Amino acid sequence: MTGGPEKPVALENRDASADGRRYSPSVARNREPIRDVFAQQVATEGRVLEIASGTGEHGAFLTEALPGLDWTYSDIDPASLESQRAWVRAAGQGRLRGPLVLDASRADWGEAEAARPWDVVVSVNMVHIAPMAAVRGVFAGAGRLLKPGGRLFLYGPFAREGEMAPSNARFSEDLKRRDPDWGVRDLDLDLLPLALQAGLALKGITEMPANNLAVVFERG
Repeated sequence: MTGGPEKPVALENRDASADGRRYSPSVARNREPIRDVFAQQVATEGRVLEIASGTGEHGAFLTEALPGLDWTYSDIDPASLESQRAWVRAAGQGRLRGPLVLDASRADWGEAEAARPWDVVVSVNMVHIAPMAAVRGVFAGAGRLLKPGGRLFLYGPFAREGEMAPSNARFSEDLKRRDPDWGVRDLDLDLLPLALQAGLALKGITEMPANNLAVVFERG
């Protein structure tokens, strides 16, 4: 995650296997829809940097589904980093890498900076459970590290022009009770200005299950 390693980063119970890999119920529900949008609108090949990789399941699933992807995990949460390492060990296919220790709120992303340019930057279910400094950092980092024509992919619940689905509004209020700097972000009012500032243009918005959106930006 991105709010500091002392903070809780999972909003659900995550099962762990004997080899250290963790499993998220939400990933099991959304990985196929994410795969489909990723293949159609983001990339089927290239170098991918994932921000706040969580259990690591998305990278493992997408590199199996799309053999042209070379995926690097990153996080700052120790438990998540351990799960990501376990997924790298289990994959054994050479296209699942990391994890990098990366705090998105910082102006320098360390090893990720040295490995630029990236073809894709990915953040799944992160921007609503991270401080705005980290959200701003995701856009600024994508603007720095993506190649021209590279894509930033976001997935999660979003508001649109001040309005959101009732279930997302309830979820946002619950998040704000946990941490006042968390909450469902407004794609139009909060995030598009950050994208513009970072040199990223909105390329596509896809409605996803459970009132989530898949959002794709492109670096100019």
